[in-house]
Amino acid sequence: MERHSYVKSRLNVISFAFLATLMTCGQGIFTTQAYAASKQVEALDRGLFAFKKTNYVFLSWRLFATDPENIAFNIYRDGQRVNTSPLSTSTNFIDPNGKADSVYSIRPVINGVEGAADVAKGVLSGKRYQSIPLNKPADGVTPDGEVYTYKVNDGSVGDLDGDKEYEYLIKWEPSNATDNALPGYTGNVYIDAYKQDGTRLWRIDLGKNLRAGPHYNDFVVYDLDGDGKAEVMLKTADGTVDGTGTVIGNGDADYRNTRGRILTGPEYMTVFNGATGKAMATVDYSPERGDVCGWGDCYGNRVDRFLAGVAYLDGERPSAVFSRGYYGRAVVVAWDWRDGKLTQRWTYDSGTSGDTLNTAYGQGAHHFRTGDADGDGKDDIIFGAATIGSDGKLLNSTGLGHGDALHFGVLDPSREGKQVFMVHESAKQYGKNAMEMHDAATGEILWGYSNGSGGDNGRGVCMDIDPAYLGVECWSSQGGLFNVKGEQISDKKPSHINFGIWWDGDLLRETWDRAVIDKWMPAKPGPSRLFSAYTYNSGTWINGTKSTPVLSADLFGDWREEFIIPKYDNSELQIFSTISETEYRMPTLMHDTSYRTQVAGQNAGYNQPPHTSFYLGDGMTLPVKWESVYTAPKK
Repeated sequence: MERHSYVKSRLNVISFAFLATLMTCGQGIFTTQAYAASKQVEALDRGLFAFKKTNYVFLSWRLFATDPENIAFNIYRDGQRVNTSPLSTSTNFIDPNGKADSVYSIRPVINGVEGAADVAKGVLSGKRYQSIPLNKPADGVTPDGEVYTYKVNDGSVGDLDGDKEYEYLIKWEPSNATDNALPGYTGNVYIDAYKQDGTRLWRIDLGKNLRAGPHYNDFVVYDLDGDGKAEVMLKTADGTVDGTGTVIGNGDADYRNTRGRILTGPEYMTVFNGATGKAMATVDYSPERGDVCGWGDCYGNRVDRFLAGVAYLDGERPSAVFSRGYYGRAVVVAWDWRDGKLTQRWTYDSGTSGDTLNTAYGQGAHHFRTGDADGDGKDDIIFGAATIGSDGKLLNSTGLGHGDALHFGVLDPSREGKQVFMVHESAKQYGKNAMEMHDAATGEILWGYSNGSGGDNGRGVCMDIDPAYLGVECWSSQGGLFNVKGEQISDKKPSHINFGIWWDGDLLRETWDRAVIDKWMPAKPGPSRLFSAYTYNSGTWINGTKSTPVLSADLFGDWREEFIIPKYDNSELQIFSTISETEYRMPTLMHDTSYRTQVAGQNAGYNQPPHTSFYLGDGMTLPVKWESVYTAPKK
């Protein structure tokens, strides 16, 4: 299928007159799309980023979704304006006279009137990444005498103190962390919160009654009550210690059995103050463990498969979403933290009937996505092969079963609505669809592929890497490279099948794996190396063969993405950002709520790259029709 020169979608229809306007004023255009309700987003600063290259300083900053369309900017270096006229078509600037010790600030210009300066920022010089020093926990010893150490695991971001800058949260994982399927004692898990300068705000100790491993300790960082400050929400237990040193429940209790598993004892859900780490509310966890065997086995594997995320279930304000189970029985619970009270909005329970088409039984993935699947302006939970609607009822199920990866968004802009791409594990369930794309609203299979091997198709990803075809390209552990219509366009494919990142100046996405960024070159076909973090003071990756960053998201600067990795000795976080110009101007992706909630859920299960609520790729329709949003606290 050849690339169309003009794309018409339900989100965007551009008149020829407006196209002429675009040609004269560049690609820096976006408009706000009207919904019945506006959605809450974070109030951020401009996120100014300045980097010293050999002959100039590269600058990049945020555009907000709440900015007027005609906003422009002035750049000041050491108090002196450096641009000749307000910058209206880009959120990048090259200052040939900038120095390593220069200090920059940015001022918005609206209708010719200059506004107040944003936070002044110095220049990153002498190293390629921004560094956040870490305070590594002390080593420990298990009851059976095993010594364990700590390493950085998954992370998240949120404005914890209301200063309009992101704080950085990381999970410290003990070296004896293990998969649910395996026995063994594990060390305690810790959650830390850091300022950009390395100041540690607090540490939460999850305690001995929460096991360590990739499926146990997911956490949500989000402004759930709309006060302009993010809360932290996660599963806790007797002996969890909050950021102020207060113990939750019975600090002396120890529910570990002789195999290191925790199959008895109370379980809690706790909301923590983001600025202090103080536990503000603790209630019984839902769903309760109950009969362990009822989840699919009796030794504690399937009962303790947890996931977490955020969704705008009412179309305006965020709710936390936590789940338990996905190989068999699956329970999804939506929580609200509002007016100082933690309440359940709804509970979805697949039951244990084994009905895979009319329930979500056995249909979960190792990660769920959130966003508006059916076009009603309210978020749904794309749980895997099944989707739970914003009302807590099953929206659809393909019945194709569990899988390790899924992607959700406007993958095919030539179709109405959104799509889901997923890889699957059991050939008895997936049949000819080891990887497939289905309609997000209905569950209709649009296309599928299997190489006939009958094995677990354990990796899969979709992103736009070839400008010759409209929409994303998809590939997995099976087969070659496919366009969004399911046509194999090459028997060769990227070796990276885990993560993607918008990095260089065009609208295509690059592949990310093991702290390396490649650009797919269709003419070869093959990859071209754009960036390797290996050359910058021994940064590494996390999650073993998953080879993921601590976090990847649009953290500062323009709309393109940063990635975070730990130093090999876990002494610091390293945050890398692009230093290439782009001609495209659009708001920070963190003001797109589908993207933002997928970032919030990135730490859960098997990390996956976030997708926007609109098609972001080569051939995308401009202007971007942005959803209607407001910044919290709402005035």
